Amino acid sequence: MSPAWSWHSTGDEVVQEFPEKVAGRTFLITGPSPGGIGSETVYSLAKGSPSLIILAGRDRAKIDPVIANIRSLNGDVKTLFIPLDLSDLASVREAAAMLNAQVNKIDVMLNNAAVMACPYTRTKDGLEMQFATNHVGHFLLTNLILPKIRAAGPGARIVNVSSSGHRYYGIRFDDVGFQNGEAYDQWQAYGQSKTANILFSVYLAAKIPSKEITTLSLHPGSIMSGLVRHVDMEELKDAMERASKIEGFKHSELKSLQQGCATSLVAALDPSLEAHSGSFLNDGQLETPAKHAQGPEAAEKLWKLTEDIIGQEFPL
Repeated sequence: MSPAWSWHSTGDEVVQEFPEKVAGRTFLITGPSPGGIGSETVYSLAKGSPSLIILAGRDRAKIDPVIANIRSLNGDVKTLFIPLDLSDLASVREAAAMLNAQVNKIDVMLNNAAVMACPYTRTKDGLEMQFATNHVGHFLLTNLILPKIRAAGPGARIVNVSSSGHRYYGIRFDDVGFQNGEAYDQWQAYGQSKTANILFSVYLAAKIPSKEITTLSLHPGSIMSGLVRHVDMEELKDAMERASKIEGFKHSELKSLQQGCATSLVAALDPSLEAHSGSFLNDGQLETPAKHAQGPEAAEKLWKLTEDIIGQEFPL
């Protein structure tokens, strides 16, 4: 991988560096809402002339302006909107069925959507909202459409957008729901869900050869986007104070959206990362995650737990 990637890198620069990894290929991204790194990611990709960009999100009205902007950037790029509510397992299954019926292959899957530090909420399926949306929904969607990713052939990628916030907390294997909210801490719950993104990548990388599918996770950086809508400035200040006491947590300046999407695109496109499947990236470079987000044992334990939650096994 290029030593040039850094905090300053932009998504456009990454796409310009790897034009052959974008042109003519199919990309799927979850959560490409306006004003977030998801939409910024697809804007950079559009400039590289992919064949198809699939945008999966809850609200078509919110995604339509993103599609319009893609068309203005490059009218030759095809787009496909897929309705998807990651907090609702029935919605995830419907989205997967639509993808399996309408798409021949998916070269790169970007699991980007997330909620952060929201008040305690239970989903329709009775799950804690952050764990359900950030991990369980992506886990189910990825597994249900895995044949389409495999159909892309060598060079396919699964990219899980995690966070340095994973350092707040590991997986509460015996109680992922925080005692039905009685023991809920919004930042611990966020940390648990972002740790899950990393361990999901570790397990996939252990089971699927990197030449077939390379799987990576990453921290995009600190960005003021819609993700922080549940957090007021006092809560954010408190969160940063707590973070400063966590081993391995590095405070960094706020990034622009273009900087914020860069590491996602490095993970999606940089061919040298095939040798590092299962790894975690920050500022475009490899970084060691927290101890609780490492190791095949924890990754397998989470995989089995998630299968139990969903009620379905997914052999790889």
